[in-house]
Amino acid sequence: MAETDRALIVFETMFGNTERIARAIRDGLRQYVPAETVPVNRAPDVVPGDVRLLVVGGPTHAFSMSRLSTRQGAWQQGDVVMPIEVGIREWLDALQPADTGRLRVTTFDTRIAKVRRLPGSAARSAAKVLRRRGYQMLSTSESFFVSDTTGPIRDVEIERAQRWGEELGRLLTGSARAAG
Repeated sequence: MAETDRALIVFETMFGNTERIARAIRDGLRQYVPAETVPVNRAPDVVPGDVRLLVVGGPTHAFSMSRLSTRQGAWQQGDVVMPIEVGIREWLDALQPADTGRLRVTTFDTRIAKVRRLPGSAARSAAKVLRRRGYQMLSTSESFFVSDTTGPIRDVEIERAQRWGEELGRLLTGSARAAG
């Protein structure tokens, strides 16, 4: 990997739980590569050329990525910490194609623990969009569980997210060595 390569974690959060997971993933990745988090409403429309890993995450709403209508519903349930106009669904729709040769992607979501077995996942939906657009996955998508719609998220999930970030870092540096 080049010295300037980095990871970018783009996240959507309603109540702050997905942001906490994104930061934990970042902390795990930082043991291997510089990494930063950016809320989806401030994310670039083109993946910068020095980004070697793009991680996209958001909450699962109605079995998939959120929509304006589901974000409006979340807004009615509590204190929403991000503007609701743009979520990962809209950002991915606007994302300009990147040089996908070296770039790898992966996705994560947050879900309510009570409904673990229900079908649908924001992470899997986002991964499907990214694959259709030519991006190559570094790993399978991952879900992290909140206690209820507005949280809280348990510390064990934060720790698991950091370990997943470490695993992503190992995979990324391993794939770079194999390609080099």
